[in-house]
Amino acid sequence: MEEDWAELTPEERRRRRLDRWLNPEDVSFVSAEAKNAYRERVQRLIDAYNLEKPDRVPVIVAVGAIPAATYGVDFHTAIYDYDKMAEVWMRFNDEYSRELDSFAIPAGVTPARAYDLLDLRLYAYPGHGLPTSATGVQFVEGEYMMADEYDALIRDPSDFWMRVFMPRIFGALEPFRALAPFTDFVEQPAMKLLPFTRPDVQASLQALIDAGRELSKWSEKVLNFMSLATASGYPSATTGVFCKAPFDTLGDTLRGTKGIMMDMYRRPEKLLEAMDVMADLSIESALSSLNATKGFRAIFPLHKGADGWMSDAQFETFYWPPLRKVVAALIEEGVSILLFAEGSFDTRLDKVNEFPKGAVSWLFDKTDMARAKRMLGDRCCIMGNVPASLMVTGEPGDIKAHCRKLIEDCGEGGGYVLSPGILGIDEAKLTNVKAMVDAAREFGTYGKHGL
Repeated sequence: MEEDWAELTPEERRRRRLDRWLNPEDVSFVSAEAKNAYRERVQRLIDAYNLEKPDRVPVIVAVGAIPAATYGVDFHTAIYDYDKMAEVWMRFNDEYSRELDSFAIPAGVTPARAYDLLDLRLYAYPGHGLPTSATGVQFVEGEYMMADEYDALIRDPSDFWMRVFMPRIFGALEPFRALAPFTDFVEQPAMKLLPFTRPDVQASLQALIDAGRELSKWSEKVLNFMSLATASGYPSATTGVFCKAPFDTLGDTLRGTKGIMMDMYRRPEKLLEAMDVMADLSIESALSSLNATKGFRAIFPLHKGADGWMSDAQFETFYWPPLRKVVAALIEEGVSILLFAEGSFDTRLDKVNEFPKGAVSWLFDKTDMARAKRMLGDRCCIMGNVPASLMVTGEPGDIKAHCRKLIEDCGEGGGYVLSPGILGIDEAKLTNVKAMVDAAREFGTYGKHGL
């Protein structure tokens, strides 16, 4: 970061990160008009994030696989044919994103060939655990860390990832179980390196190399696409580093839902200790990535903290404190936070409004938006709650009426972004996406005769 970074306040750091987003140094815009359009869109979003009044309510729609479906490309083709992926997403942006405040990114388009080479077991996707006709990616719930492995995770997370977790989620890396830990590496390392003489371990290493080459092809297409979209005047409002609440890291990725629910009763101290370790790792990883890319945002999909998953006492003991630790540390470094509250968070709203004004935005799925605005709107930008089901099955008039009500409930005074309550809508009608934009333009203007 800059030489004077340590002297800045968290608010000054955040302002500087947002200014980099508004005035990117490494973008050669295709025209002066594109540059002006980019700055207009970004400033509208920054105003909303800062709880100020932009010219109108911004609209963000994470369109999921809609670009592929629009041009007759199935999702299976999109995740295997990177050229076709970039082609249809750019075409979609050229034809449909002009009225939106951000461009459509292929966020859910996984590098399938790289995953195939490693035999990924953590997710199912078309052609790998799902039929080729399927759309999207599905997480495969499992117990990828055993109850008696907390100490191993806490003592040395990297060693646990390498020799225990990765062999469980990547079929091609099962031979890594035979590796010796490197944490007690000595001057004569021959014994530590002996496992690498095994043909099966060498085959695993070759699979990593091959997957890395495939991932390079995929990332080159994605990065080129995003650079061109930005140069054409479209900012990305949903990109950033993805983080998870430490409870979700343990409960989704490692122990599984059943495992972590039992751990809250059977081994609460170990669970809390492990989440503290996960929190520190999340902070370090997020800051390293954001500082390297000069990024401004961390996005947290919140899974198991929703209403009904746990009691209020459990939320205040296990879920919120380690998440708060990560969020507070990132805010200290000027990072803008997006907390995506999946499901309903109605019973949580009185427990989470403790961060500085403008530092956190909340994207809600099914939460009462008027109540969220009352309880969080003095400090947080409010987003979401246009139902995915309505976007898929409703008609434009239904969408427009729903959006008008949201704008009336949440738009007054600024600090509101109109968006679906989901990070990707794969099957929504384009006419309904347009209806959202029309509602923002008709009912969401600020000024003398507006909100």
